[in-house]
Amino acid sequence: MVQAKTKPTSASVDEYLASKASPEQLTDCKALMALLKKITHQSPMMWGPSIVGYGHYGYRYESGHAGEACLAGFAVRGRELVVYLMAESPDQQALLVKLGKHKMGKACLYFKRLADLDRSVLETLVAESVAEIKRRYPLTGTV
Repeated sequence: MVQAKTKPTSASVDEYLASKASPEQLTDCKALMALLKKITHQSPMMWGPSIVGYGHYGYRYESGHAGEACLAGFAVRGRELVVYLMAESPDQQALLVKLGKHKMGKACLYFKRLADLDRSVLETLVAESVAEIKRRYPLTGTV
């Protein structure tokens, strides 16, 4: 069985951000950290070498594959920041239209500057994502 690379570690969030984020990104990262802590009520910790994650949940797919992931998180990816979230429902899709300048992958919201986004819409998207994860995987908690 393949082992997941993205697991909680004891690495320093501050050291990761200092090594990856530009000064502007660092300001945005601090704002994201406050937002994610407010929503999850969890403290940040590194997941693998490059994700700042909050809380955790365990999952199991119909295929039998199982693992754990952070409830919410973000990373610095070159010139962009990425927030990890579920945005599958029609309501969340409508919010994405109102969010501002971004790109959305399957579970990755990419943007260059937090100033390009409507923060209240972002907060709602993340809160709804966390609620959906907790609904799908009820044994969520902290690491």
